[in-house]
Amino acid sequence: MTEQQHLQTLSDIKRIMERSSRFLSLSGLSGVFAGASALAGAGTALVLFRAYYDRWEVRGHYDDGDFSLLRLQLIILGFVVMFLAAAGGLYFTWRRAKKNNLPVYDATSRKVLINGMIPMAAGGAFIVGLMYNGLDVLIAPSCLVFYGMAVLNASKYTVSDTKYLGIAEIALGILNVFFLRRGLYFWAVGFGVMHIFYGIVMWWKYERNTAEE
Repeated sequence: MTEQQHLQTLSDIKRIMERSSRFLSLSGLSGVFAGASALAGAGTALVLFRAYYDRWEVRGHYDDGDFSLLRLQLIILGFVVMFLAAAGGLYFTWRRAKKNNLPVYDATSRKVLINGMIPMAAGGAFIVGLMYNGLDVLIAPSCLVFYGMAVLNASKYTVSDTKYLGIAEIALGILNVFFLRRGLYFWAVGFGVMHIFYGIVMWWKYERNTAEE
């Protein structure tokens, strides 16, 4: 066996081991789609906020019922954005896995899901507690921090570059604590701009060559 054949064999072994230990079907387009969904959601939320404050100015005083309506609208909007982002992520991941003849759901993808869901579930419970105690101003930074922890925790079982997105989200959430009541803008940057940037980088680094084939 020639030296070139030895190197090819080692490369094949490394690729097989990597595929068995890491979930490599995540698509950069999932990040782009999630980011676009988040920006659309942030734009819609800004419209809702402006309409709320316009009504407040017309009334000339705060109205608890109107605030409750705004909160409900924002909660519904948040779930819609999450659903769209998740649906887009699943679609692009499935498409890439199919193209590369890789399974979408296996032992490795379950590890990604479990390790990501633990911080997400903890964050969800924590945010419900904030809402219960009327601490809405802390919801935005908490979302960013717990989401970043989820991404960072799951990155152990997917491409290592994902950890940088998680770290950036955590840092942005902590920064948001020092600029409270600016959460919508931090959300737009964290869930929107950062996801689009991350998705483009991942597509360029891991998918561009296969897309051109």
